[in-house]
Amino acid sequence: MTQRTATGRFPAELRQALIAFAMAQFICSFAGSNMNVMITDISQDLGTDVQGVQLTITIFLLVMAALMIPGGKLTDRYGRKRCLVAGLALFGLGALLSAVAPGLGLLIFGNSILEGVGTALLIPPVYILTTLIFTDVASRARAFGAISALGGIGAVAGPLIGGFIATAISWRAAFAFQALIALAIVVLSRRAVRDPLPPEPGRAFDVRGAVLSAAGLFLFVGGILAADDNVWLMLGLMVAGALVLAGFFLSVRAKERAGQEPLLSTSLFRNRTSNLGLITQNAQWLMVMGTSFVVSAYLQVVRGYNAIETGAVFTATTVGLLLSSLGAERFAKRRAARTLIVAGFAITVAGIALLMILVAEVGGVWPFVPGLFVIGLGLGLMLTPSVNVVQSAFGEDRQGEISGLSRSVSNLGSSLGAALAGTILVAGVGDQPGRAYALALTAVGVVGVIGLGAGLLLPRKR
Repeated sequence: MTQRTATGRFPAELRQALIAFAMAQFICSFAGSNMNVMITDISQDLGTDVQGVQLTITIFLLVMAALMIPGGKLTDRYGRKRCLVAGLALFGLGALLSAVAPGLGLLIFGNSILEGVGTALLIPPVYILTTLIFTDVASRARAFGAISALGGIGAVAGPLIGGFIATAISWRAAFAFQALIALAIVVLSRRAVRDPLPPEPGRAFDVRGAVLSAAGLFLFVGGILAADDNVWLMLGLMVAGALVLAGFFLSVRAKERAGQEPLLSTSLFRNRTSNLGLITQNAQWLMVMGTSFVVSAYLQVVRGYNAIETGAVFTATTVGLLLSSLGAERFAKRRAARTLIVAGFAITVAGIALLMILVAEVGGVWPFVPGLFVIGLGLGLMLTPSVNVVQSAFGEDRQGEISGLSRSVSNLGSSLGAALAGTILVAGVGDQPGRAYALALTAVGVVGVIGLGAGLLLPRKR
């Protein structure tokens, strides 16, 4: 039974809820990418450097990734709508503190910590409530398509919108913009969003699992960030992170054997289709953030472009993503998710290759445009199918867990993109900027090939 009217539109209440969900995903994705074009402005204003801004961006993305799974579990205990509103309030507070930050420390606290925690609290309810409210498969797919498309647009249009605000007013105004959007979503959510399931206040919460999973991810990604300073420190942190994550999974197994509820059930990893979908999600968002950071930093630090000039270059990515997203529903009716994901990765990798070749051969800003446009086309084609593959692999009773895991894996991809590609670029931008740019994009392209391989292993059925 479809939830759409005879005109093909959702009823007013569902439409308003979907707008709230899509805008929430948009502003969180925007927050992850808009700082890329403000590297020079923030560095000069706060007395820091490219590495300081990269650290702020990466910690924000990493906090989201590390806390997304606990955030998904908390929705069962305290209620999905309540967590959504609380997360938006925390996100808005962090944005306001970032807007008035006198130094890097408060910027990291406001943007990286408070906005990161707020995002981890509000995003799982978006996907859980979408699954619960949009009850038939066709309506749910269309809703996920709208949310994923707005998330992708927020990520790729973040540099353009952020650059415009930073140049027209100030980089601080970009954070005020985030706070205003968060407030508007709170008002809309309180009126339009309903939670079909009651909260379970007595439900157990795995504190030890939450601490171990967060600490393991922080240590591992922190190792990547330390690569430029000390190779032994990098290896030490990454090994320590891997050991802590191994301890987390041992803790999960122990709780399951004791009949207790762990933070994350190991049964989620027994679904081959979902596992492959998670790999594609991680690779996609690594490519989004890796490409965005590398190109933005290169244009500002090496070419000397300001925020609006840098953001304008990313218009090509936004247009490409919009064009492919507009046809997402039609593509989904005609092609299997596997086909769309594989085609998306192939197109995106081709766009990265085009970006490297043209920029190396031709001077000026225009060589960036074709590659970024093709990257946008590829991303818009595959973001929604990957979400559908993962979320649809489990029933409604597992949506809290799989939603948290899915968003955690996606945000881990974003943080790895900023850490990996950013570290490669920052390490060589002073001596051989062209070579560092090429190496950083090559690393992003290799991840795209891995994602392509995972996509090819997905089931062929529609």
